[in-house]
Amino acid sequence: MTRETDKITFRVAEVMINELKLEDVTPETFDLDVDLIDEVGIDSMDLATVALVLQDEYGIRIDEDDYPKLTTVRYIGEYIEKKLTS
Repeated sequence: MTRETDKITFRVAEVMINELKLEDVTPETFDLDVDLIDEVGIDSMDLATVALVLQDEYGIRIDEDDYPKLTTVRYIGEYIEKKLTS
């Protein structure tokens, strides 16, 4: 990962923790590769909420068709960086 991807991924973890009110986890301890749906239990509404916050923050559009692919914090960070650089 690039330094920029690292920053974005850290911010995605912060947003995830804040928006979903996850307890006992920090951006530093968040497992970037944990499956958000199967292992954390995030549903489509939670993911939509996080996506809206990230869209506003980064000025990008996250297509609803891409939501099923957004399964880990690391992937979301990489996805955002690709959107920012394209």
